[in-house]
Amino acid sequence: MIQVVSIEEAVGFPLAHDITEIRPGEFKGPAFLRGYILKNGDLDHLRRLGKNHLYVLKPENDEVHEDDAAAAMADALCGPGVGWQGPPREGKVVLKATRDGLLKVAVDALMEFNMLGDVMCATRHTNTIVKKGEQVAGTRAIPLVIPRQRVQQAVNAAKGAPAGVLKVKPFRKARVGVMITGDEVYHGRIEDKFEAVIRKKVTGLKGRIVDLKFLPDDDARIADATHELLAQGADLLITTGGMSVDPDDRTRFALKRAGARDMVYGSAVLPGAMFMIAYIGKVPVLGIPACGIYAASTIFDLIYPRVLAGEKIQRRDVAQLGHGGLCLNCAKCTYPRCPFGK
Repeated sequence: MIQVVSIEEAVGFPLAHDITEIRPGEFKGPAFLRGYILKNGDLDHLRRLGKNHLYVLKPENDEVHEDDAAAAMADALCGPGVGWQGPPREGKVVLKATRDGLLKVAVDALMEFNMLGDVMCATRHTNTIVKKGEQVAGTRAIPLVIPRQRVQQAVNAAKGAPAGVLKVKPFRKARVGVMITGDEVYHGRIEDKFEAVIRKKVTGLKGRIVDLKFLPDDDARIADATHELLAQGADLLITTGGMSVDPDDRTRFALKRAGARDMVYGSAVLPGAMFMIAYIGKVPVLGIPACGIYAASTIFDLIYPRVLAGEKIQRRDVAQLGHGGLCLNCAKCTYPRCPFGK
């Protein structure tokens, strides 16, 4: 139960919540912390803060203080790779990544949590690459006290998601085999531009290229090179070229000849409409269309981290990217700090 009393009447009682002080350019933070026993000597300070009345909190058995509620909710929201430290402040807890990896948000469970009222959780977008120590979400109790039943509903909503509403999946260090196909590059008619692009993206997520092969538009040779890369220990294949509808573009057909299955060709993302993903056994094969040369960010940048996090990509996953899958071709690319892929 909450009672409003004058600051004079509050002397001797523990504060029900933090009292914030702001001195522009100098300080912003709690002048008095929750639980502090108010003294007569504090009254002038409170008046300078514009406080003439305070809440005196005497929670009933069916009520929970905002900080205690926030702590319970934070524990329920955190899955593997996400955690929090320090006491809640003003009913708020900051949730951070405890390892590098890919943030996964159980969006439906988050919606159920936020539909309850009295509680909230705001997160970064699911499938965001995060570093250890970065904030991934914040949760708080909105009223000063919350019915215990509502807190339990929030905890249940969060725990309804497998492994928590929030988790960070670690990346594996891929051993990548690269095939750059096309007669024009193989015969030296044009200079290859793909190798540098792929190498930067692979090493940027701590993978390594086990071998790189330049190949003509020949089904048998592409299929043979595929098997050679697998024999060399590649656990992920990347191909470029041969992804369009031209009759000379043979890469997709050559990969099927090499044993590729579960092929998804075509995506609802621009740039990257002619992207391909398939699997040879458990080895993912990613086919990058020509846009990968000139566009700083394409569908490859959306899918590759998910593959490294252990996800098997299917047609539905690619189709869902249509919402937010339009790159605006900004003069200076700021991805991932932009709407692309979100």
